[in-house]
Amino acid sequence: MSSKQQKTILNTIINDDCIKAMNKMEPNSVDLIFADPPYNLQLGDALTRPDNTNVSGVYEEWDSFESLAAYDAYTREWMTAARRVLKEDGAIWVIGSYHNIFRVGYILQDLGFWILNDIIWNKTNPMPNFKGTRFTNAHETLIWASKNPNSKYTFNYEAMKALNEDTQMRSDWQIPLCTGKERLKDGEGNKLHPTQKPEALLYRVIMSSTNVGDVILDPFFGTGTTGAVAKKLGRNFIGIERDINYVKGAQARIDAVEKVENALCLEMVSKKRQPRIPFGSVVERGLLTPGDVLYDAGRKHCAVVRSDGTLKSENMEGSIHQVGAAAQNLSACNGWVYWYFENANKELVSIDELRAQLREEIYGA
Repeated sequence: MSSKQQKTILNTIINDDCIKAMNKMEPNSVDLIFADPPYNLQLGDALTRPDNTNVSGVYEEWDSFESLAAYDAYTREWMTAARRVLKEDGAIWVIGSYHNIFRVGYILQDLGFWILNDIIWNKTNPMPNFKGTRFTNAHETLIWASKNPNSKYTFNYEAMKALNEDTQMRSDWQIPLCTGKERLKDGEGNKLHPTQKPEALLYRVIMSSTNVGDVILDPFFGTGTTGAVAKKLGRNFIGIERDINYVKGAQARIDAVEKVENALCLEMVSKKRQPRIPFGSVVERGLLTPGDVLYDAGRKHCAVVRSDGTLKSENMEGSIHQVGAAAQNLSACNGWVYWYFENANKELVSIDELRAQLREEIYGA
């Protein structure tokens, strides 16, 4: 498939076998893969509740394999096809349960992927263990991996921190199962797909590891959660799904999603991408002068600005970061957010505002 042909499948659902479809795609052409493959649940007999009503499990043909060896062979085949279309700096997410995730992780590593994290999706409303023979299975595992150890993969750290009320995002995510209006139903009111994932889960995956305009491939598209969230967040998607009923449900769902027209609403601030401004530039440009005094927010510590852009306190001299760390008896410190200067009204102002001012003047950013 040429680059021109590749563009024709953007934001569409391919109704085909995922291995066959991926092998036709252009190599090194997608930024992220989200894969929700068959779990090979091996349920056997129907599950029932204490009142003898049936539990809605996964009994579909696509989740049945003759043996673990057959499942492993299938996993290796689709992952090989997926690896081929993934860009060198791309990444893959694979979700699974205890039935398959350990086999999936083993094969991922065998194929050369580099595991970055395993994420625990804690279901806040899990299905009970009706027989009382095991612990309630209340989580699934996502493996996040780059194509190789040297890949410059995307990770929007600041966005994840902002989503988590300015606290570093952890690897255990508390998200409920897909229920209510979000759950797609067939004409008889039954679940269209037995394992539809919640949009909140895909929102976090896509926000964390892609940028606006990136291409996300979902080789097990199901009811289109990846495509719906990708459209909301200004990303492109390619879905592959062999069940025509799922395709129809997914397409209707995605068609109903309204794109965000204001591109500014989709922007994420990444400090790593912003141009670097040395503190010495603040002194060179006269925004602060040698001899000015900097304070911490509580005025407990202070330091004098020197002509070379370093600071000198009572016990320490060095960069804004080194002197700030020493003042707090810490090994590291972001001096830009620790130090303040006095304005003409004797009010404390963060020196980070001076850095932002210089970025605007120099780079227009």
